[in-house]
Amino acid sequence: MALSALTTATWIPYFSSGFQNLYILFALFALFVLIDQLLIGALPLRKFSKGSDMLTTFFKFFYASFLKPHTGDGALTGQQAALESFYKAQADVYDASRKLLLRGREDMLGLAAAQLKYKAEKGAFDKKKPIWVDIGGGTGYNVEAMQAYLDVPTFFAKVYLVDLSPSLLEVARKRFDRLGWNVEIVCQDARTFRLENYEASNLQNPPINSHLRSFTSESKSKDTGADLVTLSYSLSMIPDYYSVVDSIPSLLSAGGIIGVVDFYVQSIVEISGRTYTGGSFNRHVTWLGRVFWRAWFDVDRVGLEGARRDYLEYRFGTLKSVDERNYLLGGIPYYVFLGTQRNLVCPTATNPDYAQNFIESLDASCTESPYLSPQHHRAKMYQVVEKAVPVELRSKAYECAVINLSSNLPLPSVFYQNNQRRIYYEDQLRKHTQFNNEYIYAFTWEDPRVDHRLLKIRDDDVVLCVTSAGDNILDYLYNANPRRIHAVDLNPNQNHLLELKIAAFRSLPYAQVWRMFGEGKFPAFRETLIAKLSPHMSSQACQYWLNHASIFGSRHGLYETGGSRHAIIIFRLIFKLLGLSSEVRKLCNAKTLKEQQEIWPKIRSVLLSRPLHWAVVSTEWFAWKAAGVPPAQRRMILTDHQEHGDTDLNGEAMWTYVVNTLDPVAKHTLIGNDNYFYLLCLQGKYSQRCHPDYLSARAHRKLSQPGAFDGLRIHTDELQEVISRLTPGTLSHAVVMDSMDWFDPGDDQARTQVQALNRAMKIGGKVLLRSAGLKPWYTSVFETYGFSASRVGARLPGTCIDR
Repeated sequence: MALSALTTATWIPYFSSGFQNLYILFALFALFVLIDQLLIGALPLRKFSKGSDMLTTFFKFFYASFLKPHTGDGALTGQQAALESFYKAQADVYDASRKLLLRGREDMLGLAAAQLKYKAEKGAFDKKKPIWVDIGGGTGYNVEAMQAYLDVPTFFAKVYLVDLSPSLLEVARKRFDRLGWNVEIVCQDARTFRLENYEASNLQNPPINSHLRSFTSESKSKDTGADLVTLSYSLSMIPDYYSVVDSIPSLLSAGGIIGVVDFYVQSIVEISGRTYTGGSFNRHVTWLGRVFWRAWFDVDRVGLEGARRDYLEYRFGTLKSVDERNYLLGGIPYYVFLGTQRNLVCPTATNPDYAQNFIESLDASCTESPYLSPQHHRAKMYQVVEKAVPVELRSKAYECAVINLSSNLPLPSVFYQNNQRRIYYEDQLRKHTQFNNEYIYAFTWEDPRVDHRLLKIRDDDVVLCVTSAGDNILDYLYNANPRRIHAVDLNPNQNHLLELKIAAFRSLPYAQVWRMFGEGKFPAFRETLIAKLSPHMSSQACQYWLNHASIFGSRHGLYETGGSRHAIIIFRLIFKLLGLSSEVRKLCNAKTLKEQQEIWPKIRSVLLSRPLHWAVVSTEWFAWKAAGVPPAQRRMILTDHQEHGDTDLNGEAMWTYVVNTLDPVAKHTLIGNDNYFYLLCLQGKYSQRCHPDYLSARAHRKLSQPGAFDGLRIHTDELQEVISRLTPGTLSHAVVMDSMDWFDPGDDQARTQVQALNRAMKIGGKVLLRSAGLKPWYTSVFETYGFSASRVGARLPGTCIDR
């Protein structure tokens, strides 16, 4: 627990003028926060231990921290004396005084508890209950707080609370006497704590020379060691932190988890090029922030240098990494880290080559290559595979794994997750960061009904498609269930959205999935993300949604987010200002096409009015920033219009395009019953009558089954990069949506991608593409490289090609 582990501080009643100024600043800041919280009622006056009220609590904290001379404790020596001198006078108000300062403790516990529950569901604790060691546990706050996520007395076989401060541990003893819990309180230097000294009954031999044995071998069976080790705001107070971090692998069981929450300051430059950190979202602290917070915390001998966190990430494989700020106290940076043994181990595997086989099997699933790992198959298949598959045909995940292992580094975070759907990508590359942590599409616009009609996807097919918002991928899995789906998107945030939807199906009942993605609102999202969704997500996706949790609790909800939200918001505002909101509601509730066609002209008079299109829709800003139409695609629309002998006067081309889109939709598809695309745009949510197939109760029953997503691989990269790494002749279908409309006819992107597709596709395989152009320029490129191109639908006046 915070400020209660090892420290070398020998407190003296003398301060330099610089330190004195910092103390005065901190005291004034603390007083301000106290008054502010009292005034707004966030911390109502109430009784604490020994009858102390809030003011007494504050003054005890203030005196012990800023006024009391800390010259050591005569009965103790060294670090323990320094700690006791600091904590003894405030031990009984410690928890109350740290409530505002030490944020993120509950998040760390919740994430760790979710991982433990996931492991329990998989049978990891069938033979024994798990063991928890809380290092620097102080008053035992963490152990009691864990009760919100797990029933501590029944879930854990034993809990060990390790700390060096007798005064804080006395508070812990009283806490657990009151609760009646079996918690072993250990007053000991964290560097020398060895679990086998307390769990000797689990060992075949008595714990002789257990210290030496712990350091000479980290190999464990699944029945020995702690299943959870936590450090809550204690790592930053341990001077020789490396010795403690080095000892933890020997404490942990083979699949054990370490959870850490602590302060930090770090520049993004310091971690550039690291492939194993589990995401860099929100990690950067400005130069001024780094200088200020280091100086501030150094007064209390709290070390914020990046080396502590760096070493933690070096010694363990990353399960979850979260970077946050405590804005109640001026934006203090803190992080949450969940890790596991860095060497890939499987408690039930007897094969010593498990790690190698695991990496190779994952590589095979990413590239559609034969899986070569089983020893008795290698000799038999070697010659065939050598001829069929180029040696260099490897996934980026495999290449990164080889580099990391050869450099004695942990593997990328994706290898340690509970599933390997999300394929490794380097999130600091400019091609990924260009999206500024925002997805463009909150829902997928392309109609999957057309895909099924044209492709006739079967259960033995391998399908590659653009992720977008993931809706069509879920539709394919529900309605066709192909053997493999490769979901590809250059924007990592689109893949984060797909991961969130998958995690919801894996962990939530249908009613909650509907609220989240049918209605787009879920006020308890953040708590649910931590407690239920997180074990099913990659570190990057979990981190992203923790930082965007407010989306589901806002007034607007999910479907008014993303880069394309602007068009929806603008038109809703126009409808409201012109008094058409009631007509829009009638349109959404229309029961027949005839009723809909009677309502449509009133809305059309505004939506398709020439003044509106001249002022808004025809502008380049609206096309790209609001509607998500890239400049190259807009030029294709203009070209088609001009080929018919027309000129693009005041946005005539865009106006005609929109008319040819909306009029047939309103005439031929019933929005309230079957056209969920426009229903969502008009009312901001789906209805139980009209929604994507994957949001039905029947789909939930299928997609929530174990193994439902085993065939899915999520790639964060360019389409061409992924296609070029697929084994030749293995891809059945490629659904590239309108992605090729983004290409410039003057460069080689189209040619390179078509060549890669030609190499990866089976004979008879199909590429399904959509285009805003009637005669896309790149169809001739397909024909040049061996494809037969056929237009199966066109956006012509009065023609409705899909919903």
